[in-house]
Amino acid sequence: MNDNIPHPLSPQDCLVAVMIAVSASDENIRTSELVKIQSTVNHLPIFADYDIDRMNTMAQTVFDLFEQEDGLDALFGLIRDNLPARLNETAYALACDVAAADGTLGDEELRLLEEIRYELDIDRLYAAAIERGARARHMTT
Repeated sequence: MNDNIPHPLSPQDCLVAVMIAVSASDENIRTSELVKIQSTVNHLPIFADYDIDRMNTMAQTVFDLFEQEDGLDALFGLIRDNLPARLNETAYALACDVAAADGTLGDEELRLLEEIRYELDIDRLYAAAIERGARARHMTT
């Protein structure tokens, strides 16, 4: 794992890691997904004091973890340890937005979203509402 990351991770680091993980889940990081992540970090209030340079560190951490056999479990462990429970729905909403950004949801992204729901203990009804909101925000004509 990348030793350049001071522990614990910030809640914002965790949110960025979740977004990057969803983008990287299908092994094809699309420009639209990267633009969505960048835009999210630039505009949402929770990222107001976030050091934008940390995004590269978090991306490398996610990529390093994904190369390991139990990397996804390790990623969720880091997130559970460092993301306050009050931000679990935020993390899921951001994950859904990144997944929907390119207009398609592949099997890998769907599986990862399901895993995020489970790992972050997102109520199924809330998850459905979050997913519907993401779908509505990313509709095309």
